[in-house]
This record gives sequence, C-alpha cells and structure tokens, in this order.
Amino acid sequence: MNKVPASVWRNPIHFLAFGLGSGASPWAPGTVGTLAAIIPYLWFAKLSLPLYLLMLVVTTLIGIWLCERTSRDIGVHDHGGIVWDEFVGFWLTMLAAPAGWQWIAIGFVLFRIFDILKPWPIRWADRKVHGGLGIMLDDLLAGVYAGLCLQLLAGLNIF
Repeated sequence: MNKVPASVWRNPIHFLAFGLGSGASPWAPGTVGTLAAIIPYLWFAKLSLPLYLLMLVVTTLIGIWLCERTSRDIGVHDHGGIVWDEFVGFWLTMLAAPAGWQWIAIGFVLFRIFDILKPWPIRWADRKVHGGLGIMLDDLLAGVYAGLCLQLLAGLNIF
C-alpha cells in the first residue's frame, strides 16, 4: 500500500480526493471510503431524482479534476487512498434505491463486490483509461453494475 501523503491533512483538494480523510485508513481504504460515502448519501437520498442526477454529474466532474490533481501532486496514479471515486460510485449505485438501511447495506456490498472483482469492462477501463477520468471510470462502471443488481433485487421484492 502507498504511504499516505501528509498533504491530505493540509491541502483541501487532497482531503476531498481522500474522501474527507477516510482514504487514509491503514486497512482497506476503498472499503472505508465507501462506508464514509454513506454519511453524505443519507442527505442526498432526500433529493428529488433530477437533483440527485445533477449531484452525480457535478460530483463526477469534480471528482475527475480532484483525482487528476491529487494523483499528479503526490506523484502516484490512483493512489489507494484516493477514494472520491468510491464515494461517487456508491452514490451511483444508490440512484433511485429503495429507502431503508437494508438497501444501503445491499448497495454497499454490491458496489464493493464489483469494485474489487472488476468484471469486464471495469478491469479494462481501470487498465486503459488514465488520469482523473481513469481513476473515476472504473468505480462509475462498478456503480452501474451494482445499481442494476440493486434495482433487480428491489424489483423482485426479495428484501
């Protein structure tokens, strides 16, 4: 694992890219970052669908810039502690999700599964697309896969 740069605690851009500091976790920073993403999600979940979609577009565009800038500043492409991409990927997973903690937990697990296993084309995007877009894209794709599975489960009324 890469060492957490001290700039995470001094530079607001790095602090955001490191998921408000959650990516500085010494163990499983992607998982800890996804857990931290639940807190703002609780507020975002109250938004109307159009505003939620706008939030996703804005946080994605900001994330591309944050991740690019931070990786360039610290000299490590896709440092394990950069977890803004996990934040947005989880929020994408939860797009139009049913209300309730069980759905948050299911969305969390599904997102982590797809983010870790990286089925096609997620692994391809992770390897071939560079810069801030590359850092964000694999997690956005994982969010799409996880979100589709979440909606399927919700539609089947299993939970």
